[in-house]
Amino acid sequence: MKRITVLLAEDHTIVREGLRALLEVEGDIEVVSEAQTGRQAVQLTKKLRPGVVVMDIAMPLLNGLEAARRILKAVPATRVLILSAHGDDEYIRQVVMLGAAGYLIKQTSADILSRAIREVQKGNTFFSPSIARRLHDLHLDPSYRGRRIKKRGIALTSREVEVLQLIAEGKANKQVARELGISIKTVEKHRQHLMKKLDLHDTAGLTRYAIAAGIIESRVQGTII
Repeated sequence: MKRITVLLAEDHTIVREGLRALLEVEGDIEVVSEAQTGRQAVQLTKKLRPGVVVMDIAMPLLNGLEAARRILKAVPATRVLILSAHGDDEYIRQVVMLGAAGYLIKQTSADILSRAIREVQKGNTFFSPSIARRLHDLHLDPSYRGRRIKKRGIALTSREVEVLQLIAEGKANKQVARELGISIKTVEKHRQHLMKKLDLHDTAGLTRYAIAAGIIESRVQGTII
C-alpha cells in the first residue's frame, strides 16, 4: 500500500511533535519532514514534493497563507490542508481564494485530521463543520478553488508581503534585511513603497493593515493596536 507523504508546517515544536505522534500510528500516512517557518515549508515542499502539506496560518518569516500560495504555484500536485486555531471570515475567504484543499480548526480530533489528509490526497476538499458553515454563510464554494473569488484590497507582490509581515512582527529594518538577504536601503524602499501603495503613514498603520488582511494574527503583537 502506497503511503501518503505529509509535511508538517507549524512553528511550535510541541504541536509539531504531537501531530507527528498522532499521524505516525496511521499505517498509510508518513510524515516526511517538518517546517518551522513558512519559507522553510516552501523550500521543503519543492525538494520533497509531499502529497499533503498540513499548514498553520501563523507562521514566522512567511505566513501560512502566502506560503501555501507559493507551494500551490510551484508544486501544484501537492495538496495544502490548513490547520489553524482561528476561523475568521477573512482567513476562510483567503484559504478558498488561494485554492487550499481544506481547513481544519486545531480543536479537531486526530481521527478527523487523518480522514482529512486521506480525503484531500484523493482530490477532495475537507473542512471542519464550523468552517463549512461559514463557507455557506459567506456564499463561498470551495469546489471552485478560488476562481470566482476576487481578491479584496490592494494586490501586493510576494516580496512586499514578506517585508510587511516582518515589519508588522516588530522587526527593525536591519533585522528585515538580514532575514530576507537584502540591503537595509532596499528594505527602506519597500517600506516607503508599501506606505504609499496602501496610503498609510506609520508602522502602526502597516501593522493594522497586516492584521486586517490576515498576513499576521493579532496575537503576534504584544500590545493592542
